[in-house]
Amino acid sequence: MVVESRVDHVGSLLRPRALLEARARREAGVLGPAEFKRIEDDAVRGVVKLQEECGCVVVTDGELRRDSFQSEITAACDGFENVTMDAWLWGDWHSDVVGDRSTERPPGLAVADRLRKRRNLVAEEFTFLRSITDRIAKVTLPSPSLLGNLWDPERSRAAYPTLDDFVADVTSIFVEEVQELQRLGCTYVQLDAPHYPLLVDPVWQAFYESRGWPLQQWLARGIEFDNAIIDAAPDVTFGFHLCRGNQGSRWLVSGSYEPIARPIFQGVRAHRLLLEYDDERSGDFEPLEHVRDDQIVVLGLVTTKTPRVETVDWLSQRIRDAARIVPLERLALGTQCGFSTSVVGNAISEDDERRKLTTIAETAARMWGSGAASSGLPDEEAF
Repeated sequence: MVVESRVDHVGSLLRPRALLEARARREAGVLGPAEFKRIEDDAVRGVVKLQEECGCVVVTDGELRRDSFQSEITAACDGFENVTMDAWLWGDWHSDVVGDRSTERPPGLAVADRLRKRRNLVAEEFTFLRSITDRIAKVTLPSPSLLGNLWDPERSRAAYPTLDDFVADVTSIFVEEVQELQRLGCTYVQLDAPHYPLLVDPVWQAFYESRGWPLQQWLARGIEFDNAIIDAAPDVTFGFHLCRGNQGSRWLVSGSYEPIARPIFQGVRAHRLLLEYDDERSGDFEPLEHVRDDQIVVLGLVTTKTPRVETVDWLSQRIRDAARIVPLERLALGTQCGFSTSVVGNAISEDDERRKLTTIAETAARMWGSGAASSGLPDEEAF
């Protein structure tokens, strides 16, 4: 079965206030693990109910148990040094709405020893989510080469002489994880890969190349590792998310997908591409010409960065525009990124979040009919 829902969102949702307060109390040492887990579980139940009420057939746990969408590797494995929240927030972030913000990369941030896994990364998220919903339960993981930013040319060499060595080890951990998810009955896993669009920016390209791979190797070798994860769980539908940074309603880079579209769209063996298309920073739909005929494109037209009100009419027209390049039957609708990439959520309200998810479902019903949010079709009919 291939997940074919026309309604999707990238994954993270705004952390409820009660959960944020509980996290602060836990970090202060005044809230024990059992009580914190009860509050955390209640928060997940709340966001699942929200998604169901909005008409979402694909639901997530909102990534509420994580510091950041990419943080579970460091939470579940020993071997890293100086990993604080700043590890997920650094960079030159931009916004015309909330203002720019620049944060230096934390000093000493690195993988400094061989990775030792202490627990599964996301199996808990899936098993709890599966127990409280009959919708398609999606789990997100970062693309393994995204974690290459944790490999330091000086501090990491004793443990991992090359970047390849480190990313290969991360990949093996993720392969085990998706195989366990498949065993548990998970049918939809999304790999988040914002580092690929960052490569179109000269500053970020220089940073990533300083890790040890030239540009073309970041694309070719990185996709090879992505495909190793996808191939490891053949019964799972894989999504692949590409954006240009999303943190506190800010973004990192601008630019069309065109420079990276052919190698990524044609190279990665994901079934669904979740692409950022909420404003002019993302360029036009022309790069979609490179999408393979066996992929669904989830158009990220609904912004999570601002309370902008998207209408069914406007979204429908944008979908029709994209359908000039990719047939309507291979399109779906979603958000450009998550609502809360880390515990630092975007500058919108929970009412905005609810309205946007509802609008996605309503638009899908108009464009693809009442069965737009189907759970899946046999492989030979899926596309």
